Amino acid sequence: MIGTEFLKGQGLGNRLFCYITARSLALDLGYEFGTAGKENLNADFLLLDTGKDIPDPAAFTRYDEADRRLWLPTSAHDMVHGIYVAGKDEGLFHLQDNTLIYGNLQDESYFSRHYGELSDWLRVKPEYESYEYTADDLCILNIRGGEYTGKPELFLRRRYYLDAMKIMRQEVPAMRFMIVTDDEDAARRLFPSMEIHHFSPEKDYVTLKNARYLILSNSSFGFFPAVTSKTLKKAIAPKYWARHNVSDGYWASEQNIYEGFSYLGRDGKLYSARQCREELSRYVFPETHPWDPEDPMVEKVGKKNHRAWLAGRIAGRAGRMLGLIR
Repeated sequence: MIGTEFLKGQGLGNRLFCYITARSLALDLGYEFGTAGKENLNADFLLLDTGKDIPDPAAFTRYDEADRRLWLPTSAHDMVHGIYVAGKDEGLFHLQDNTLIYGNLQDESYFSRHYGELSDWLRVKPEYESYEYTADDLCILNIRGGEYTGKPELFLRRRYYLDAMKIMRQEVPAMRFMIVTDDEDAARRLFPSMEIHHFSPEKDYVTLKNARYLILSNSSFGFFPAVTSKTLKKAIAPKYWARHNVSDGYWASEQNIYEGFSYLGRDGKLYSARQCREELSRYVFPETHPWDPEDPMVEKVGKKNHRAWLAGRIAGRAGRMLGLIR
């Protein structure tokens, strides 16, 4: 058996990646599929076949996906804990029977042989389906807030969305825009006058899945709605993913380069997955090492980023007030 364990603290997108990757690898390797920690899955709106129940994960061999990190002064976190830049782990294609896999597990190669089956594996229960916001002139922005908001290296800058909206208007000149987010306050700071929604997780999911046009954030939540969509015409995602704002060519992580997405750079241009991979193949990774948490530079960078975050909040508040005045 090949399986995985759903863990407390994982977001829905992370849990679904673990599920899809484990199920795909089990099929490819000719083993049974199973899952542990089903009480943590919290995806009752999907018709999921979670395989054999695994009551005791300790009875299985544990395989942790290979990790790779860069320690850069982009934030206090990145200096101490590093930036996750790992690509695919070849060891996952050679697993032995009775193994549970753990990790990011988001590389396309892990499940690419089953792309045609994903829509069936992740079917939405009929009572949760919604096409309320499916329209030829409507683009959905998926803004990830929450713990991202205090991190200028991570929380996508407003310019990313503005550039993406400009490109979408080239597709449909009269394009309308609406935000689906986990953090309405953060979204409102970026776009005070735009229509903003945070429905239930399942309504957020199906709204993305049934959109015609998507501007994605650097969050795993939007991936499966996009790739299982029967309505989607165009999806834009941030180049360099979780370090779109600051990267000089590395991806955080390489696993988040997917066929079918158009990746928007800070230069305002779109890049295909092939172009992104070719560029990354030429990138020379620097030799880096962790900073000591007590190093004065860690505190200095942390304070600098906190000031940048405060400046963004002030600018957002001013924008909201301007919108009210108008």
